[in-house]
Amino acid sequence: MFNRDITNELKKWAAKPSRKPLILRGARQVGKTTAVDLFSKDFDQYIYLNLEKGNQRDIFERQYPFADLLTTLFIFAQKQRSGGKTLIFIDEIQNSPKAIALLRYFYEEANDLYVIAAGSLLKSIMGKSISFPVGRVEYMALRPCSFREFLSATNNHQLLEILEKPEVPGFLHSQLITWFKKYATIGGMPGVLNLYSQNADITALEPAYNSLIQSYTDDIEKYADSPAQVHYIRHIISNVFREAGTKIAFEKFGNSPYRSREMKEAFVSLEKTMLVRLVYPCISTGLPLKPSLVRKPRLHVLDTGLVNHSNKIMGELVFNEEISDTHRGLIAEHIVGQELLASSSSISNELHFWVREKTDSSAEVDYLYQYNSKLIPIEVKSGAIGKLRSLHQFMDVAPHHLAVRVWQGPYLVEKAKTIAGTEFTLLNLPFYLVHRIERELDKIADK
Repeated sequence: MFNRDITNELKKWAAKPSRKPLILRGARQVGKTTAVDLFSKDFDQYIYLNLEKGNQRDIFERQYPFADLLTTLFIFAQKQRSGGKTLIFIDEIQNSPKAIALLRYFYEEANDLYVIAAGSLLKSIMGKSISFPVGRVEYMALRPCSFREFLSATNNHQLLEILEKPEVPGFLHSQLITWFKKYATIGGMPGVLNLYSQNADITALEPAYNSLIQSYTDDIEKYADSPAQVHYIRHIISNVFREAGTKIAFEKFGNSPYRSREMKEAFVSLEKTMLVRLVYPCISTGLPLKPSLVRKPRLHVLDTGLVNHSNKIMGELVFNEEISDTHRGLIAEHIVGQELLASSSSISNELHFWVREKTDSSAEVDYLYQYNSKLIPIEVKSGAIGKLRSLHQFMDVAPHHLAVRVWQGPYLVEKAKTIAGTEFTLLNLPFYLVHRIERELDKIADK
């Protein structure tokens, strides 16, 4: 199994002197269990519990003191409480509200133990009548693999090392773009990448994508808040990957007879599983970020590979010279959003885009990136600076002089001027450097 960036984040968590039990959030099939299994190699003992299994769930359901629970847990796992540095992984913890409540006691009474909990449906039970250990746990998000993890999965370790250097040599630009196009085509689902790494055959991946989508469909009853919502969510899953990257209306979504309220509530329920994300626009060019919830959201889904598979455009991506030429540019925008999300393990990492306040305006900037006290506009485009009309309109009213264009061209920092004459600094960032946008902005922020 290839290394994932999350392993380093887990090591940082374990090294904290005031460490709290960790809740690992992520959609199904993004590799939560595999990541923790890999991390467990750093420990003397590893206890894995899956609370979908009744006998393991029962350990937490009995009425006894916490000390007795620990004794039962170690006996069940055939481990010694004094057996050294111990990692306990409680998977699918949403199946036991009592286990969730008991996490606080691992923090308060057994802080020598390293405890990680996970559950793809965990957020769906938050806010209900459950004693959640607020302030006594911490969170970490696990998302589909980033481009760097894709390089690791495909044994491109030298290119991966190059991406960590202060400057990426220009002569490697073409090679890195070639591999990024493959990443934009295949996506970052770990199971798919494992299969691709074995034979490098994109045509052999179709069963893996179909299996993923079927697994999400099979879980609909777990996602839904009511029996009626099962039908709405089933409709969403059957259409959502084809609609990714577009601004959607809830009313009659996917040519359905369903009304706006029904669809919106179903989308909100599905968002909790981290399968989909409703990205609302902002109309301000400065902080604080205030998404306009009365405007149409843009739909972002778990993984771009699933989008390509559902739209049957994988061949088009392979043969197109420019990533931005495929599917009206939506795939290029979507994979950049995926990289921006993967750049942080924080569960609060969000996506935003900008629209002009005038309702009759078509000006729209693909993403906003919060950098220090600034909102940096990001356009995913090829072509000349003069064609970045929406970005120009943003910079004409922005309280700073920094902008980013993500493209297939080379790394380039240039002084630019809007159509109205506003001067600004444009960071032209190749697709393969999106993950280090913060580092690159640091270089030019004061120039």
